[in-house]
Amino acid sequence: MSQLSLYCVDAVLLLDNAGKRIYSKYYSAPHQEQGSAGATGTLAGSLNQELEYETRLFKKTQKQNFEILIFEERLVLYKEYVDMSVYLVGPLEENELVLQQAFSAIKDSLELILATGIDKKNILEHFDMVALAIDETIDDGVILETDPATIASRVTKPPSKEAQINIELSEKGLLSAWGFAKSKLAERLQQGL
Repeated sequence: MSQLSLYCVDAVLLLDNAGKRIYSKYYSAPHQEQGSAGATGTLAGSLNQELEYETRLFKKTQKQNFEILIFEERLVLYKEYVDMSVYLVGPLEENELVLQQAFSAIKDSLELILATGIDKKNILEHFDMVALAIDETIDDGVILETDPATIASRVTKPPSKEAQINIELSEKGLLSAWGFAKSKLAERLQQGL
């Protein structure tokens, strides 16, 4: 019987269409040895080891029509987009359905957050929200949330209502408000509304 563990994700990677890193997060359980890239170890190692793994993974998955494969004794789920790919890497012993649920949560929450679509430019422009969405889904290799709407709402939550709004009530502030209102009224009258 295999040992059960909550630590079921080894890495989440976002690579561009040349195989270069956009975002990567490697996880290791506290009881695993650091830096051993074997099947029993963790993928997290030195920067060069991680980059080499990403290059080999990209070469293996480039222009393939699969969504899941076994690569170097690990399960890899991936999805290619126009100019980038999203990867989720887990142990070979892990349940594919559990990993698929986490992977779908990441993809779907990114689609909700990035309203204009998942591409490299959008990822880079909204990098903070992308990183938060992945962290809300997976923390230290443990899957926390699989509902994309919940993840997106946590990431895009509006600021609290306690924020103070400073209104300038000096003569200059009142004159600028009057000028703004006057220009808007003139626009409406010109439109005939």
